[in-house]
Amino acid sequence: MNTPFSLKQRLPLYAEVMRLHRPIGIYLLLWPTLWAVFIAAHGKPSLKIVLIFSIGVVLMRSAGCVINDWADRNFDGQVTRTKDRPIASGRLPAREALYLFVFLIACSALLLPFLNVTTFFWSFGALALASLYPFMKRFTYLPQLVLGAAFSWAIPMAFVAQDQSPNVICWLLYAANLLWTMAYDTQYAMADREDDLKIGVKSTAILFGNFDLVIIGILQSVFIALMAIIGYMLHFGMVWSVTLGICVGLFIWQWRHSRDRIAVHCTEAFLHNHKIGMIIFIGLYLSDSLRYLQQFFLQI
Repeated sequence: MNTPFSLKQRLPLYAEVMRLHRPIGIYLLLWPTLWAVFIAAHGKPSLKIVLIFSIGVVLMRSAGCVINDWADRNFDGQVTRTKDRPIASGRLPAREALYLFVFLIACSALLLPFLNVTTFFWSFGALALASLYPFMKRFTYLPQLVLGAAFSWAIPMAFVAQDQSPNVICWLLYAANLLWTMAYDTQYAMADREDDLKIGVKSTAILFGNFDLVIIGILQSVFIALMAIIGYMLHFGMVWSVTLGICVGLFIWQWRHSRDRIAVHCTEAFLHNHKIGMIIFIGLYLSDSLRYLQQFFLQI
């Protein structure tokens, strides 16, 4: 198949393989990162830290999409949802995709000199997990667990970048986000389950089988419980309780919407998790602001 030669013609292909036209992955990675940034900074992070981590999210998520499509180049053409992706369809050479991956990682590395040395060493964990995840579906039925570990790695990095040691709250947040990621990526995998079974690709959707919705519900319930514990430890009040209550309602909607296991409904339930991340962030910000406001009046 002929591929465009000029850089101007190739840029849309690069944007497509980076999934910039589908920013849901950026949102799902960004929101937990911002949770951690704000918690580690006691609600008052510097603009520099917010910008660095936000840009890092976009670059690393884009790099993850590229290496994922490169790793799955021989599988994606056999899956209805992914058969038209640039590498699988032959519009973007596989070797060129690898060059793009290296370029994106290099751009991410350029952010590190603006952070402390400890963050530099922690960044190797992010790179390792992002590179490892795409190959896990060949060897284990738990690739979503590895994705959860990768999507959560920015949480301890947000702590160390602000000269905070990863504490109990940090690791509770890490665990909560890992479980939430497993839940929503299982919803995503449910849409591809029939194709994955045919080509021999593994996922939690296949592992859980008929218990998929039950286990997703359990993962979401533990997520809510862990977030409630975090709120208790941070002395959040009623706003946090309302926040988690809204999230429970949204999780119930997801269950009702995907219980027929129709692919499009499972995908819509997955996309719906963007609202969970956003509402948690709003609730966290308001709870923290009200806590400081209460402390201010008590000191008067």
